[in-house]
Amino acid sequence: MEHYIDGQTVTFFSERLMELERSSLTISKYIRDVTTFRRWLGDNGTVDKNRVIRFKQMLREKYRLSSANSMLSALNKFFQLLGWDDCYVRTFKTQRASFRNEERELSMEEYKRLLKAARDKGDMQIHRIMETIASTGIRISELPFITVASLNTRRALVSLKGKTRQVLIPAKLCKKLRQYCKERKILSGSIFITRTGRPLDRSNILHRMKALSSAAQVERSKIFPHNLRHFFAVNYYRTEKDIVRLADLLGHTSINTTRIYTLISCESQLDILDKVENSLDAV
Repeated sequence: MEHYIDGQTVTFFSERLMELERSSLTISKYIRDVTTFRRWLGDNGTVDKNRVIRFKQMLREKYRLSSANSMLSALNKFFQLLGWDDCYVRTFKTQRASFRNEERELSMEEYKRLLKAARDKGDMQIHRIMETIASTGIRISELPFITVASLNTRRALVSLKGKTRQVLIPAKLCKKLRQYCKERKILSGSIFITRTGRPLDRSNILHRMKALSSAAQVERSKIFPHNLRHFFAVNYYRTEKDIVRLADLLGHTSINTTRIYTLISCESQLDILDKVENSLDAV
């Protein structure tokens, strides 16, 4: 069966994603991927399973598997919401990662240098935001739920996409945020806001964080909000070795999702293997 992609179908897809309360970044990404497929189709614009399979083959040749699968997932969501089930294709099978990516891993020393760079620059808002994410593991989208009231109970109630969860706030962070609110005369509501009282835009936060790269001597590729969430998870698991509690703190419904934060680096694994080998030599 043939279908046709035009501006109207793409608009319908976007509206349906908004109804499902997907984030603006997710919607933009999905629309971008569908638009890429639409351009690949050319002027014809007709879609059937064979054309989707050929597009899948093109992705395999020109993109990394992770990127290709991400684009195919966006397309499958598009087909699902439009009722084009006959166009659905499987994503590529990939081997689950065995080691943590050292190139993007943020060390404790690098984290401290980022905080110092923000403080030296006089950007205490970004300084406290980085501390908040690194101390709680909160998602950047959940930041508006860190409120003045939440500091009294050390609990922030997060409600997003029809789900509600509780974020716990450490005592030292509470003390720092109270002082921050006092200095900024923030008496109620969200703590991290613009001068006009609106929630901060995530792209603005990202830009200001990356601007610290040179002064902190940290690679720009390592500086983004989600890496601080990863930083929290790695440090928690390194201390507690409790993946179930870590999953609860991160708001994961599946421990398989949390597992990526418990992987050790390849270098660490090699060190362990060397120790095992040395113990065998001692026998």
